[in-house]
Amino acid sequence: MKISTKGRYALRMLVDVAQHQSSGTVTLKEIAERQGISKKYLEQIVTILSRAGYVKSMRGAQGGYMLTKEPSEYTVGMILRLTEGSLAPVACLDADEPCGRSSTCVTLDVWRQLNDAINQVVDHVTLADLVKEQLAKPGYTLL
Repeated sequence: MKISTKGRYALRMLVDVAQHQSSGTVTLKEIAERQGISKKYLEQIVTILSRAGYVKSMRGAQGGYMLTKEPSEYTVGMILRLTEGSLAPVACLDADEPCGRSSTCVTLDVWRQLNDAINQVVDHVTLADLVKEQLAKPGYTLL
């Protein structure tokens, strides 16, 4: 399993919004400049996030984006599943019906353990956790 740029950038975008929304809304231009991501690509990502209700937009001179909930209410898993789909390492873990080999498959338990480990991590790290870690990074300054 490999997380795409869409998933990585969505996460970076939401961390950025969480960090900067205390002074009002955050524009895509500001995020693009701080994160080094094209504004055009952020427009595609924000559409997904907005449709899912993760961010809301404000129009006008003071327009931009803000989170719809507290940063502590968003997990990395929620964001990645929205942008990436399933995080399962193999397709057979997503299947509605078990594979015909599942009763004798020696590797299935390995895939389940890997899937459980992935979910354990991504479902227990929040945007608030990432903001806190970002602010603690040596040399980091809030722009």
